Amino acid sequence: MRLILGSGSPRRLDLLAQIGVVPDAVRPPDIDETPLKGELPSPYCQRMARQKAQAVVANNAELVLCADTTVALGRRILGKAETAAAASLMLRMLSGRRHRVITAVAIRLADRIWQKDVVTSVRFKALTRDEISNYLATNDWHGKAGAYGIQGPAGVFIPWISGSYAAVMGLPLTETANLLRTAGYDVPAGSKP
Repeated sequence: MRLILGSGSPRRLDLLAQIGVVPDAVRPPDIDETPLKGELPSPYCQRMARQKAQAVVANNAELVLCADTTVALGRRILGKAETAAAASLMLRMLSGRRHRVITAVAIRLADRIWQKDVVTSVRFKALTRDEISNYLATNDWHGKAGAYGIQGPAGVFIPWISGSYAAVMGLPLTETANLLRTAGYDVPAGSKP
């Protein structure tokens, strides 16, 4: 069975490699990621993962793996910042507060979809203007939900998490491996490639 990763994220490729999974192809889907009016973060994230899986072109023998990571501050969805000013605003909103990172995984084989989401609580320390400015200068915020990546320079802002570090990076490993196995894909048990 061929595995298609429906994501252009290098982090997701790296995370899959940690569990010994190397996709046969990478086909990032092109979908509208605009939240619906009044849509809450968890349903939004689940819908995005499912729509991504449905949008990837694949034959009936190819297993499609997609995921979506959403940063939620209360009922507010913090998507990918388009500008440094937008990233700065998001970081100021997260400063000194807890938020949730939701990662939904969807796997599709023909017309069947398996799905799971993982919610992790993350706390940011109070950030100074200089810390925000210096972080923005790294450009690490670009293309990341909530304008940060836990595995990069922003890791210094995070004194505490409760949940899955890998899910905050973009792919919960335990849940992804379980979904792949459920769909009939052979995941090496605890081995690296």
